[in-house]
Formats: sequence, C-alpha cells, structure tokens
Amino acid sequence: MNSVHDPQIATEKIFQSINPADGKVIAEYRSHSQEELEKKLLSSRTAFELWMRRPIAERARCLQQLGRTLLASQERSARLMSLEMGKPIAQARSEIEKCAALCRYYSEYGPAALAPEKVTGNSALRSYVRFDPLGAVLAVMPWNFPFWQVLRFAVPALLVGNVGVLKHATNVLGSAQAIEHLFLEAGFPEGVFISLNLDRTRIPDLISSSYIHAVTLTGSEAAGISVAQVAGQHLKKCVLELGGSDPFIVLADANLQLAIQKGVQARIINNGQSCIAAKRFLVDRQIAKEFTEGMAAEMRALRVGDPLQADVQLGPLARDDLRETLHQQVQSTITQGARLVTGGQIMDRPGWYYEPTVLADVGPEMTAFQEETFGPVATITSVEHPDEAVELANQSNFGLGASLWTSNLELAEQMAARLEAGSIFINDFTRSDATLPFGGVKRSGYGRELSHFGLREFTNIKTVWIGET
Repeated sequence: MNSVHDPQIATEKIFQSINPADGKVIAEYRSHSQEELEKKLLSSRTAFELWMRRPIAERARCLQQLGRTLLASQERSARLMSLEMGKPIAQARSEIEKCAALCRYYSEYGPAALAPEKVTGNSALRSYVRFDPLGAVLAVMPWNFPFWQVLRFAVPALLVGNVGVLKHATNVLGSAQAIEHLFLEAGFPEGVFISLNLDRTRIPDLISSSYIHAVTLTGSEAAGISVAQVAGQHLKKCVLELGGSDPFIVLADANLQLAIQKGVQARIINNGQSCIAAKRFLVDRQIAKEFTEGMAAEMRALRVGDPLQADVQLGPLARDDLRETLHQQVQSTITQGARLVTGGQIMDRPGWYYEPTVLADVGPEMTAFQEETFGPVATITSVEHPDEAVELANQSNFGLGASLWTSNLELAEQMAARLEAGSIFINDFTRSDATLPFGGVKRSGYGRELSHFGLREFTNIKTVWIGET
C-alpha cells in the first residue's frame, strides 16, 4: 500500500479563515498530520468495500436524506459561506437549495441512468454494459462555491458507489468540515466522504497514492495543468473544470433592457467570482452606446456592503491578493486604450471590496479581454455583425460557457453551433443545472459534471459478454 508520506512536506501548518468583509480572522485550522491522513484514507478504503455493495436504491435514499439535512442546515451553512468568502447571504441560501435539489435529482433519476444497458447486434447470447464504481475520487475544490462545487462532484460519485475525498481550499475549511458532518448526519457511513486539511503542496503525493483512484478539480488553469500531469503519470482518470472568460453576445434585435438587466446579474453573481460569469460583452455597434450606458447605470446602483445583510447585492472579493490582481488587470486595460465608464478603484473601506466596473472600447488584444477577470468588472466590445461576434467570442484560450441574446432564434442556434464552449445559453445567462452536462473545452478543461454524462465519468464502463453454454 503506497504511503502518502513525504518528509519534506510533513511540517504542521495552520490555515486561517479570514472574513473578507473586515479582514478579521474567523478561525484557524491545523493541517492533518501524516498519521491522521493515513487513518482517514484507510477509513475511506474500508468504507468503499462496504458502500459499493449497498443496493443503489439504498444509496439513493441516503442522498434523499442528505437533501433534507442540507435544507435543515440552510441558515447556518449560508452564514458560514458568507463569513468565509463574502458571498451575499441571499445567494448563499440559494446555493444550499441548489445542493438539496441536486440530491433530489440524482436520487430520483440516477439509478435508472446507472442501470445496465443491453447491447444487441453481436453474436453473444446476451451482452450488456455495467457502470461500476472506481474507488476513492479525490476532489480538489475552490472557495467560490464552497458547498455547490463539493456536492456537484460528491453526489453523483457516491451514488455510483465511489467514496469521496475532499481537499478543499484552505480559506473555507469551515465549510469543508460542515459538509463532512452533514454527510454523517444524513446517515452516510463513516469514511464514505472525508475532508482533509492539507495545503496544495501535498496534492501530488496524494494523487499518486494507491488510496486514490480518480481525481476531479475545479480551479485555475495552472492548478489543472499540475493535477493533470500527476494524474497522467499514474494513469488515473481526471476531470477538470478550469477558468472561463465567457462571452455575452448581444445582437441588435435583442430585448435590450432584459439583456442589460441579466448581463449585470451574470457579471456580478458571487461578487463576480465565478468561472461562468459573463465577462466579455460583445455588443452590436448599433446598440453599444445604449447598452454601455444602461449597464453602467445598473452597476452604479448596486447595493455594496456586508454580505450578511439581506439587501446587499455585491460583497467583497474573497482575498486581498485577488482584489490586487483584478485592479492590475483593470489598470493595464485602461493603459492599453480602454475607456473607463464607471468604477475602476479599490474601495476605501474595511474589507476587500472593489468598485463595480465597466470598461468600454475594449479590444481583443487587451488584458481584460485575454485574461479571466475574477470580480465585478465587465468589458464591452463593439461588433459589426454576428460573424464578428462569433469570431471574437472564440478568440480566447477558454471555452466554458457563452450567452447569446437575439430575437432570431434560427440565427442563434446557427451561432451556437459555431461557438467554442461547453454550454451555450440563448436569451438567458450561463449557469450549471443538474439536468445538463457541465464542463468546457480548450483551456477550460475536459470531462463533464452533472446529468447522466457526469454521473458516468467516474465509473468502470464494463462490458459483460455471455456466450452459449
């Protein structure tokens, strides 16, 4: 059995959870020792041998109970998210509701999607395909959706019969511990879902361990490359959901006011810290001036403040370094010739707040067009016709989602076929939904989560052939 011990990284560390609304320390968490790590991983392996043998109907009932447990904990869990990473409390409550809905969806529809599939057209007496579990799935998860990102991997993986091993972002370890407790409270056996307090330097050693059978990561492009390299070296299945610089295309015949309203919502959701937030607004030149003025007015009107207040629409960024990076991107883009319409400054108040910002006349060579901007900054680029919109939308290393606004649905579907992204939303903004596959292309990663496609990602797709006796 491979150990996950590396004497160079065995030194105990203390992780701090800091409230981004005021910069004060909320809690501290000690990294797991090698002995604790080995014990947890062994419990996971033991749990897998039992969990995989439970009837799928029983595993589905555990998911149903998990959904109820999540809703019972909604206020406590939502407050924890707001404190740890600054999510507006209304959005935090919605995140818990979405997690509960995910549990209901997979408990109701998952078993049928995992049923063996009969295959005909060959010479076998009978042949079929099974979808069997792989083992322990390691999830390296980000801080921006502390509950949803975790449940999005864990719910389908555990229904299959796998067990989950979570390495969460170190600024949301309170959420990680809360999720582990919720699984136990819902009746999942000990070891079926475990959370590890580790820093990122210990991830490669963990992936290489014989305890781990597959890996999923949601995070940055650099993190995805690192995890994929190690997983590839050890021939372990890997699913990556990485960054995005999603285009939001508005054609001349769109419902302009609705596009403005939804565009602002799509840009500032989760304080603008979402891989699938709209970031590059590609607007027909005929309506660009009106769209820009309307969006700037909506952004100025946003209620910015303490995320625990119910009426706040925009809270702080999760960390000070993230705010500094965003500000540098904005300033660089202005220097390159973009026009600052509104915002563009670090807010003069406690916490890590950034002004809601609109940049116009942004060219495809500029920083904020080329890089992912993680915060409340919208860039607007004028286009002459739909073909140019598609060309500029695709002029990105990323390909996660895209939003397209027009009253010409036939044209919209033609454009959707040409857009290089994992999800295309027409007359709506991009989001993840349990019923539909979610993931990207190009440097936004590979593999899919959610729906029956995501359900089968971490399975052994096993052929069974029965011949004549």
